[in-house]
Amino acid sequence: MLLTDDLFMHSQRCQRRAFLEVYGDQQKKQPQSDYLSKILQDSGSYRSQVLRRYNAVRPQAAPGNSSPEAIVAATADLMQDGVEAIAHGALLRTDPSGLTYLSRPDLLLRCPGPSRFGSWCYIPVVIKLGRRVKLDYQLLALFHAFVLADFQALWPSRTGLILQETSKHSAHNQPYWVSFRDRLPAFQDSLLAVQQSLVNRQEPEVFIARNRCSLCLWLDHCTEVAQASQHLSLLPGITPKRYEILKSLGIQTLEALVNIAPHILEPLPGFGALVTRQLLQQARSTFHQTPLLHTPPDSPLPLTDPVEFYFDIESQPDLNLIYLHGVLMVQGTEQRFYPFLAESPADEQQAWSQFLELVTAYPQAPIYHFCPYEVDCIRRLGKQFHTPPATIDRLVRRCVDLHAWVTQTVTLPVDSYALKSIARWLGFQWRQDDVNGAQAICWYNQWMQTGDRSYLDQIVIYNEDDCQATHHLKTWLAQFLQGYYQGGDHQPGSYSEECQSDRPTLNPIPSLFANTTTERSA
Repeated sequence: MLLTDDLFMHSQRCQRRAFLEVYGDQQKKQPQSDYLSKILQDSGSYRSQVLRRYNAVRPQAAPGNSSPEAIVAATADLMQDGVEAIAHGALLRTDPSGLTYLSRPDLLLRCPGPSRFGSWCYIPVVIKLGRRVKLDYQLLALFHAFVLADFQALWPSRTGLILQETSKHSAHNQPYWVSFRDRLPAFQDSLLAVQQSLVNRQEPEVFIARNRCSLCLWLDHCTEVAQASQHLSLLPGITPKRYEILKSLGIQTLEALVNIAPHILEPLPGFGALVTRQLLQQARSTFHQTPLLHTPPDSPLPLTDPVEFYFDIESQPDLNLIYLHGVLMVQGTEQRFYPFLAESPADEQQAWSQFLELVTAYPQAPIYHFCPYEVDCIRRLGKQFHTPPATIDRLVRRCVDLHAWVTQTVTLPVDSYALKSIARWLGFQWRQDDVNGAQAICWYNQWMQTGDRSYLDQIVIYNEDDCQATHHLKTWLAQFLQGYYQGGDHQPGSYSEECQSDRPTLNPIPSLFANTTTERSA
């Protein structure tokens, strides 16, 4: 049984992924997305850049023999020779249990200390494109130290991380040194957990966590498993800690959660009265597959205005570039889509000016968008291009964040309060399959590299559909709230009879799900 550093890293984010990489049906994995390929390519480029600065030597196996064992032998030869810095070495360690550990540290640095190679030893360093010193990075560094300790017959004095230069911990590519004392207990627990799972073939329970699962190639497979059992992790607001508490109470099904008395959950850690009320409302909405009023606003959204704008931005984070302002203009029954596009970074100001010219020509028209990102970008571009502050303030006052309206007024039977999840539940369909904001980033990058306009065309189609989805959502939400204010029990979007008793009497309060979508366009 081979436990690699990659498997160990997977296990930090999801024990189930490590298990599936070894025992799962590989045909059930999704193809690697363009966005994930870009991340891996960018990470590799950054790693190579750092290694060049260290003049690191890469172990070379005999021609035609690239097996791990051959790289291990070549690494040992470099260590025996006392090479100052080794890139992408390979280390092995075998336990009495039969488990073999394979470590491929990005960098091995020579330092004083008696090892089996002589009066010198090595310390491992992990190189990551990330900007924060994450716990899983630190535990990965300890994994390398654990294998290296056996390989050189000496525990390294320390182990480190090199992150992007913008990180306060890695300015000028100086490593952030991981504390053995602080992190060793967590490392031992993590190592034991993955050992037991792999050796005993114990398949970990599925748990869908959007922030951790979004780039995993097993996401579709695990989602199918979760949906088959109506797993509670599909319910917005169910965190791993809350799920463990619910399991300890014997609550593992949606029906059981719907029927629990609120006073049982309210005193528990991570719940309280507000969270409990909103979680149970979410459970009822999902169980009955019906929207429920959450907190009625002071006044409903207008069904129509003479002119309405629906606004969505596309950006290129690597270039700090906002390259597309997509605006759907709705005037009665007429619609027109305006894609204000910067074909290069030099065109960013022109696209911004074109957007301003359109929306300021209709000073009374509301500007609907989804999530705060568009408003943040308006403020940023206003400062960047010296737009009068009064113009920006008037513009911002016209913006209506539909994500905030949804999460603060209604509860929907969806697994995520992202635009795609909500709009698809409402029946809207994007013209392109499995496309999201991350794919748009890749398309723009490919346009910059190739000059092929078909990539820009695909981005514009995707952006227009996002604007149309926002319009679709606003129309439905306005009708839903009108039904409440008209007092009709069976107006569009009102409660079903079986859920009327659950109608909440709430003061305006922040929603538990107000920040459940960091993947704005996913």
